[in-house]
Parts: sequence; structure tokens; C-alpha cells
Amino acid sequence: MSKRNELPFEITLLVRDSCLCLHVQRAARAVARRYDEILRPVGLTNGQFSLLMSLNRPQPPTMGEVSSVLAMDRTTLTANLKPLERRGLVAIKIDEADRRSRRLQLTEAGRELLRKALPLWEKGQAANKSLIPSKDFNRLLAELRALSEL
Repeated sequence: MSKRNELPFEITLLVRDSCLCLHVQRAARAVARRYDEILRPVGLTNGQFSLLMSLNRPQPPTMGEVSSVLAMDRTTLTANLKPLERRGLVAIKIDEADRRSRRLQLTEAGRELLRKALPLWEKGQAANKSLIPSKDFNRLLAELRALSEL
């Protein structure tokens, strides 16, 4: 290999040690695994819990509103809704004001499952918060929100 095309190993180490994307992804996967484990007794993943919780509103939200909250494209949202709909946790209805749009509604079974899941989530939340070295959880959330703004 010519010197011109060589990529020094030191660059690999620099990227490994300083890449924000890598470290955010690693942290996200580790945190997600902990929530998945804690929510397993109620048969939910962390993603399903977040999706169900995003539907817990006074008025059923549109697909667009939910995809925005979850930073998820509509195709992915639709794929994630299907198993929840099959389990009877979510109902997808045509929007009466705009028949091209769909509204997402928690069923009573979905609400009941969220009630059962909430204490588990609280336990997982406390465990994850305890791992933050600075103990400034609100600052971390603000920084993560800043990174997620489009």
C-alpha cells in the first residue's frame, strides 16, 4: 500500500475515543438494553413502551405527531405499530377532519399495560440515572434534546 493511501492506526484510535456519534449510539444501546430487560415481565420493549406512552394524550394524535415526537419516519412508525395493533393495545382510526390522515389511539388494554409497565419503567429510570457520573440528569436531558433538534 502506498503511503498516500495509508490511514494511520492513530486516526482509528482518535475516532474511537472522540466520535460523538459512536458514543451516543453505544450509550443508547446500553440504556435500551437495560429498559428492555426491566420491561420484559410485561412483554414490552423500550421502543414499544415509548410508542404507547406517546399515545397517552387527551386526544388521539396523528401519525405525523407521533413520528415527530419519536424522531421516527412514518414507515418505521407503521411497522412498529403493527404488533401493538395485533395485540389490541392500539387502534388506528381515520381522522374525521382529514380522511387521508390516521389517528392513533390507546385501547383500554393498552392503557392497562402502561399502568403495569410504569412502575417497572420508574425502576429502570432510577437505575439508569444512578449511572450518570455528574448526577446532573436534567442537564444531560437538555443536551440530548439539543442534539436531537432538526
